[in-house]
Amino acid sequence: MKALKHVTFAAGMALAPVDAGGAEPSDWHAHANERAVIRIADSIDRAVDAQDWPLARSYFADRVTVDFSSLSGRPPATIASDELIGTWSANLKGSKTSLHLRTNHQVVIDGDRATVSSNGYAWNRMEGNGDPLWEVWGTYEHRLTRTQAGWKVDGFTFRMTHERGNAWVKTTPGH
Repeated sequence: MKALKHVTFAAGMALAPVDAGGAEPSDWHAHANERAVIRIADSIDRAVDAQDWPLARSYFADRVTVDFSSLSGRPPATIASDELIGTWSANLKGSKTSLHLRTNHQVVIDGDRATVSSNGYAWNRMEGNGDPLWEVWGTYEHRLTRTQAGWKVDGFTFRMTHERGNAWVKTTPGH
């Protein structure tokens, strides 16, 4: 039985198996781009949960097309990324905490454009009006463009498939 090979990428990327069959990929550059765009999608979640708004903002282009219609009922819109981050920071501050998880990433890269699709879960907690928890499940789609500064998100969609808990936690800005 052939041993599973691993590779270490620069800039602190974790060890990752080459593939389940141990075959050498033919294009290391494509694999590095795939890991980079997945890392960005995951890093947005970590920055939001840490309420590190400058870091969260750094992953976005100046303008972003957002679609949270399944969650908010508002139609998709193209807005300044500063506005998106401002909305998140107003909703997630003080006593309101969150934990976002993402899995089953699928990546399509076409030149300087990339799409990362993944399943997601978010846990939100805020004391003050009954049950302090609200949870949501769904799918995410991050659309990215390669810039001189690296990959930047210019499209972001969340499609809710299930929610439970106190909707007050979802809609009430933190105190």
